[in-house]
Amino acid sequence: MKIVFMGTPEFALKSLARLYADGHEITGVFTQADKPRNRGMKLSYSPVKEFALEKNLPIFQPEGKLSADIFSGIEFDLITVVAYGKLLPVNVLALPRFGCVNIHASLLPKFRGAAPIQHAVLSGEKETGVTSMYMAEKMDAGDIIFTEKTPIGEHETSGDLFSRLSILGAELLSKTVREIEAGRANRTPQNHAEATYAPMLKKEMSPIDWSCSSKQISCKIRGLNPWPMATMELSGKSVKILTAEISDTKTELPPGQIITDNRTKLEVVTGDGTVCIKLLQAPGGKAMSAADYMRGNRVV
Repeated sequence: MKIVFMGTPEFALKSLARLYADGHEITGVFTQADKPRNRGMKLSYSPVKEFALEKNLPIFQPEGKLSADIFSGIEFDLITVVAYGKLLPVNVLALPRFGCVNIHASLLPKFRGAAPIQHAVLSGEKETGVTSMYMAEKMDAGDIIFTEKTPIGEHETSGDLFSRLSILGAELLSKTVREIEAGRANRTPQNHAEATYAPMLKKEMSPIDWSCSSKQISCKIRGLNPWPMATMELSGKSVKILTAEISDTKTELPPGQIITDNRTKLEVVTGDGTVCIKLLQAPGGKAMSAADYMRGNRVV
């Protein structure tokens, strides 16, 4: 099948690579414009563009809003979209004879939007997955083709889940394209009344509110990892908390109070118990265990 692929980050790369490995003819790869990164602000390519260059696939990086004119001269039967970063207007959705298909990293209609993986962890969900759907004018509201479910591990971070779901999403896209080509793909309308939303994360979300429950704080630490990371004040510094565990300590101390021996134990009182800080990162420093941090820093 002749396919236009639209995607940008590492999550989308797995899907493009799978379509290529499946033998489909990729007639166009659309990805976001090159962006300056790191201290030198050198322009860098998206993971999807890197792959397209390696395989000598046609690359398109339109700026601004998309229009049907951009696709003139490209032959395709299907458009597949995985974390592209732009909405497709109605006149583009109508172009391919098999429609436009999207892979979304949630069990729709839950967690529509830009950050479904992180919000699933933040919300304390025990299960998530990926959904393939026919795209519609409204964001993530199209008819569902297939879903694949997976449990969320007790200690799994958003970063961990990203890696697993990118592979699951690639497998689901492969299956979806195969079933569309064979004429066996069904479509199930979403129940829009059950829709929830997952907006982009912001750095303002980072500070931990210790009056929340230990479970909520654990979900926040895992959900904001690897970006923007949960933070706490420690020795007058805003420190990133990479991992923590809910402990069995019972105390009448107020939320936010630190319990420590300044050697190996670093616990913080929550709204209903305590959490034990395991891995942290001070400003300008590298990630280290709480014990290593306390060897050079007195916390109380």
